[in-house]
Amino acid sequence: MQDKIAIMGVGAVGSYLGAFIAHTGADVTLIDQWPAQVASINVSGLKVEGSQGPFTARALALHLHEVQGSISLFDLVIIAVKSYDTLWAATLMEPYLKADGRMVSAQNGFNDASIASIVGYRRTIGCVMSQIGVAIWEPGVVTRHGEPGRNRGHDVFRIGELSGPPSPRADRLAQLLSHIDGARTTTNLLGERWAKLSTNCMGNPVNAMSSLGSHGQADMEEARLLKILIAAEAVRVGRALNYHIESVGGLDASAWLHANETSCFKELDHRLATKGQTDWHSSMGQDVLKGRRTEIDHLNGLISRKGREVGVPTPVNDATVAMVRQIDAGLISPSPQNVVHVLRQSEPATDKPHSHSPG
Repeated sequence: MQDKIAIMGVGAVGSYLGAFIAHTGADVTLIDQWPAQVASINVSGLKVEGSQGPFTARALALHLHEVQGSISLFDLVIIAVKSYDTLWAATLMEPYLKADGRMVSAQNGFNDASIASIVGYRRTIGCVMSQIGVAIWEPGVVTRHGEPGRNRGHDVFRIGELSGPPSPRADRLAQLLSHIDGARTTTNLLGERWAKLSTNCMGNPVNAMSSLGSHGQADMEEARLLKILIAAEAVRVGRALNYHIESVGGLDASAWLHANETSCFKELDHRLATKGQTDWHSSMGQDVLKGRRTEIDHLNGLISRKGREVGVPTPVNDATVAMVRQIDAGLISPSPQNVVHVLRQSEPATDKPHSHSPG
């Protein structure tokens, strides 16, 4: 008998996962608070476009208030809401999760412990999604950006227990997600998650504060510099937390620690100046465009908080958080000039990289 699966939160990531899982013939229920999304999926299906489309998947979609009508319990609940919605989403779904079921975070940030505080560690399993870009601009249509990971030898999904060795249930989840893209189990969940956090904290806030897509950021020297400085602080904090950090932005984590060395800085800067095929907007950039609250406190804000805990200064991330909070509050508008302002606010942390910046 196949597992009953629920996806709580059917935005870009939830839609992407849900469409592929449903396309395999799995028993999947999609749950969301966006009425137009629920209606569109139930009437026309969930359409996938971009590098892994086109196709249309069929699945039952429910409004939040309709969950209480669920007759049977779920074996797997995937939480795909924004990080700031994690606690209420996990609380809503906990009564509908089997006693031996599992709940997994398919989100940015560090939300495993929050989920475990609701459903228990025994029913929580970790999933890190690496180098994946998805967007939803209209109800019922999700777009995947970039070449699928498996086509270039990259495993997008890394599944692991919150503690201990690999388990049969982690293997089963990796097998399920392998229908979508490359997937594997890991015994280094925290190191994988911090690497993903570090990568997210580079492009997400720079896009949000500047309104520049990936191509505009690649062209702007100050945007590239800010990304490098954010990553360097993130890696320092992660090392101080004793995480074995996996690759960040496709490079060994230690490379970002040497950004103040001329040769290393030039290599990092050159890498960030390279453009992909699509002028992509990150999830945080999409939030700003849609007038929604960003996840800044759960991304760069987490780096700042953890930095204070371990005594590692994070002036660049601090200034980045302050800038995006002002945009969230409607006090300022996104502009490339905001990037320059953040660099000035975080001086002298930016002095050394500036001295090595290509003229």
